[in-house]
Amino acid sequence: MHQPPAARLTAEAVTLAYDQRVIARDLTVDIPDRSFTVIVGANACGKSTLLRALARMLRPTAGSVLLDGEEIASVPAKRLARRLGLLPQTPIAPDGITVADLVARGRYPHQGLLRQWSRDDERVVRESMAATGVTELADRHVDELSGGQRQRIWIAMALAQQTELLLLDEPTTYLDIAHQIEILDLCAALHEDEGRTLVAVLHDLNHAARYATHLIALRDGRVAAQGPPDQVITAPLVEEVFGLPCRVIPDPETGTPLVIPAARRRARAVSG
Repeated sequence: MHQPPAARLTAEAVTLAYDQRVIARDLTVDIPDRSFTVIVGANACGKSTLLRALARMLRPTAGSVLLDGEEIASVPAKRLARRLGLLPQTPIAPDGITVADLVARGRYPHQGLLRQWSRDDERVVRESMAATGVTELADRHVDELSGGQRQRIWIAMALAQQTELLLLDEPTTYLDIAHQIEILDLCAALHEDEGRTLVAVLHDLNHAARYATHLIALRDGRVAAQGPPDQVITAPLVEEVFGLPCRVIPDPETGTPLVIPAARRRARAVSG
């Protein structure tokens, strides 16, 4: 019998809060190794909060986050940055920085007193820009570029860290549909071709269903369901998590679940 990949990153019975305001209580999730895991749920359900905890940006008030069985809070910062990369929701580049210089900052975790910039660092930066299609932008200033271009550059910087785990908080926010697909295709290629473990927060349920290999659906700070998209995304689950009457059919392009919201008249009848 085929065994699912072991989880490298886990949250065990965590309580997450901001200024005593509890967002999630007794939350347990597993991120399977070499998966493309997507976290979905309604607004303010705890998606980005969970991602921040997994990235050690937010310390749980109870419970533990473990990376390869080790309490993530105890991992030295540079060693963690060599194992786990994070693309936050609204990254900010220093004024006047070029694309090549920003991507090169991804090599910081590999620098030290006895190890300065090397040909290997140069190669990794070059390969990271090529993988994300931004090589021709190397000498441009980041603040002159479009949203889609900037997002690819931030992903290139995260790739330059050479981490096996990459966390992305709403990487398609503020992008038009073509650039959303471009970024998600890039993420899928990193997962499929390079064997990286990706964890992303996405708002679009159909994008999540199309690209994820593992889904975590949150509702009010708890896990409503987790598993493969074709097992998680059902009409009852979508209505429970999002309050949306719908049909779920196979996507004609990919065969993955496709959520079709109920027509206005039918939705009114269902809710009545």
